[in-house]
Amino acid sequence: MSTIYDQYETVIGLEIHIQLNTNSKAFCGDDAHFGGAPNTHVSAISLGHPGTLPRLNAQQIKSAIKLGLALGSEINSVNTFDRKNYFYADLPKGYQITQDNQPFCRGGSVMVKTINGERAIRTHHIHMEEDAGKSIHDLDPNHSFIDLNRAGVPLLEIVTEPDLRSGEEVEAYMLAMRQLVRYLDISDGNMDEGSMRCDVNISVRKKGETTFGERCEVKNVNSMRFAKRAIQYEVKRQIDLIESGGKVRQQTLNFDPETGVTSPLRDKEDAHDYRYFPEPDLPPVHLSNEQIELWKSELPALPKELYAKFTKEHQLSDYDATILTEERPVAVFYQKLAELNGNYKAVANLMINKIRPYIQEQKIHIQEFPVPVNSLSDFIQLIVDGKVASAMAYQRIFPKLIETPNETPLSIAEQLHLIQSADEDFLMTLVKEVIEKNPQKVAAYQKGKKGLIGFFMGEIMRASKGKADPKATNQLLGELLRK
Repeated sequence: MSTIYDQYETVIGLEIHIQLNTNSKAFCGDDAHFGGAPNTHVSAISLGHPGTLPRLNAQQIKSAIKLGLALGSEINSVNTFDRKNYFYADLPKGYQITQDNQPFCRGGSVMVKTINGERAIRTHHIHMEEDAGKSIHDLDPNHSFIDLNRAGVPLLEIVTEPDLRSGEEVEAYMLAMRQLVRYLDISDGNMDEGSMRCDVNISVRKKGETTFGERCEVKNVNSMRFAKRAIQYEVKRQIDLIESGGKVRQQTLNFDPETGVTSPLRDKEDAHDYRYFPEPDLPPVHLSNEQIELWKSELPALPKELYAKFTKEHQLSDYDATILTEERPVAVFYQKLAELNGNYKAVANLMINKIRPYIQEQKIHIQEFPVPVNSLSDFIQLIVDGKVASAMAYQRIFPKLIETPNETPLSIAEQLHLIQSADEDFLMTLVKEVIEKNPQKVAAYQKGKKGLIGFFMGEIMRASKGKADPKATNQLLGELLRK
């Protein structure tokens, strides 16, 4: 049943802040790693003492260009820095060094999978800046505390075009961006540690309209689930306000996860409120085409490239390719194993059903998986060659291989007496015994119930304790049942 809300379209743009995994901060040598006792990763520069001067972090610049290249952005050859002025307790200098006029990257896009298929979400630009500190309000009823460890930590801000239309699309975009920065090894993308945060700009308009409505910005959302809930609440609030004759005011909002409600922080500032002006202590950064091409050559294979390879060349399903490309180390491990053993589907099954669950359960990196890839290839080949039944291999050989990774899969199979036999005398004895014990089933099969072949095979495999070669057994069984 249609409602008033169905008459409106949601329009969303994102400002995503990515904390880079550099060792030092953006414009000084302070430790940029997460954690540490409050106010221990600081110095005169990050504290904004008079007379101190910033200096560039080369790794931050390289990370910005790598991300821009991965998104297909235009890389600016001349880049400048600006000061964004505002007063807040956790901003020691009273301004933030950022980029306003000449950011490093413009344009580009990210492909996201939605319920309506794949869509390209365009990038407006990517710029570099430094983070502010952290205000802590829940340690004392009468005072707020300031931790400046984060002040000056290097950030990239990705600003999208207003191309997103739902909380589900926002979640898909955030997942794609987190996956990308991890592939590029420029950030861990952990939202719970603040390595990835987003400001969500939300507006609504009647379906069919082309002009944008007044937008409100929900600040510092540090969870994809919270982002979806904030969007759901804010869209309803704006539509209700418009339908009651009111007007949406451009505001900056806070989202409270406990109540699921947004509330105003302040009226939204325009650029002139920040009094942007060129940073006098940092010279422009000039990038040559040769340098950009060098960094481009260093990019790893990206998720969309690997997905295309796995689905087209390796003939894997959408599900398998998606799972295997979620994390770059898993994709790399799969490719190494696939190079050794060309049975791509069998390799994918082992990765998805056994190896990934094991490393997740043990909370280890895939590089720490105890079994060498050559042994895993031999394990797969045992199944492919029909020497061991798949179920027996997975249930009995694989756990033993993890316990004793220096043993070969074949030796383990022999110790456990799991090698399947194609010996005709051995199989003939088994098949005849099963047929003789089930005369009614034989009669039903011969009258047309061909599905009973599965029953006979099951009985034979049970009697042989998995040692009967399925292909040879099936052929011999068919011959005897036709007599």
